[in-house]
Amino acid sequence: MTRPARPVTVGLVQMRCSTDPEDNLKRACDFLREAAERGAKVACLPELFRSQYFCQVEDHKFFDLAEPIPGETTEALSAVARETRMAVIGSMFERRAAGIYHNTAVVFDVDGSIKGRYRKMHIPDDPLYYEKFYFTPGDLGFQAIATEPATVGPLVCWDQWYPEAARLTALQGAEILFYPTAIGWHPAEKAEFGEAQADAWHTMQRAHAISNGVYVMAINRIGHEGPPDGGIEFWGGTFAADPFGRVIARASVDKEEVLIVECDPGLVEDTRRHWPFLRDRRIDAYGAITRRFAD
Repeated sequence: MTRPARPVTVGLVQMRCSTDPEDNLKRACDFLREAAERGAKVACLPELFRSQYFCQVEDHKFFDLAEPIPGETTEALSAVARETRMAVIGSMFERRAAGIYHNTAVVFDVDGSIKGRYRKMHIPDDPLYYEKFYFTPGDLGFQAIATEPATVGPLVCWDQWYPEAARLTALQGAEILFYPTAIGWHPAEKAEFGEAQADAWHTMQRAHAISNGVYVMAINRIGHEGPPDGGIEFWGGTFAADPFGRVIARASVDKEEVLIVECDPGLVEDTRRHWPFLRDRRIDAYGAITRRFAD
C-alpha cells in the first residue's frame, strides 16, 4: 500500500532589504544556511529580495536590476542549495530579453540544479505597486515542481489573492504552496485600514490551504521603504498554514526571522479524505470561469 512521503522541514526567510543588492544577496544566503542548520530541507526567500521594492515608482533605471537566468543570483542560490543539500525557492527580477522582464520564482534542487521557474501570472497596477510597468505577465502557467524533499508550488505575491492560481497549482500535484511576497501598508492608511488588510491577507492564504488540502507558506519582507512621509511599511508576519487552515507558525511584524515549519504529507492525505473538495468538484459546470464577467 502506498503511503505519503515522510514529513519535510521547511524554512521561511523574513528579511529586511537594503539599497545594496550585493548585501541583500549575501544576507539571504546566510539566512538560507541558518535554515539548513536548523533542519530545513526546503527554504524560500521573499519576493524580489535582492533590492528594495522598486515598483513604488515608474523609472526606467530600475530595469538595470534585472538579471538573466542563469546569472549572479541564480549562481549564488544554486551554490547554497548544493552546499546545504536543501531545495531553495528564490524570487528574482528576470531579464528574458531586451524589453521583456518577468517577476520570477526559481526552484533549485538539493544538488543546486534549477528544477524549474515560475513567472508571476497576476501583475498588479495599484498606487505604489506599479508592476505592470516592469513585468511581462507569466507565460509558463501554474506549476508543481518536484524536488528531492517535496513537490512545491511556487506562486508570487499578487497571485495569492486568486483562488484559481492556488487550485490549478494544487491540481498539478503541489504538496506545499509558496508565496514569496512584498506586502505592506501605506502608512497614511494603516490606522484606518491596516488591521482589516492584514486580516484579509491571512484569511485568503488559509482559505487556499483549506480548499485545496495543502500547506501554504506566505513569506514577506519587513521595514519601511520609500520616502519618510510615504512609501510602504512592509508588515512582515510571514506565516505557514496547514491543510486545515490552522496557522502553525508566524513571524513578527518587524524583525528578521527564519521560521522553521514541519509539513507532513500524511496530513494532506487525511485532510483530503475527510474534506474531499477535489473529489466533489463539478468540473463539467465550470466552463464560465474563463469569461471575464457574465455579460
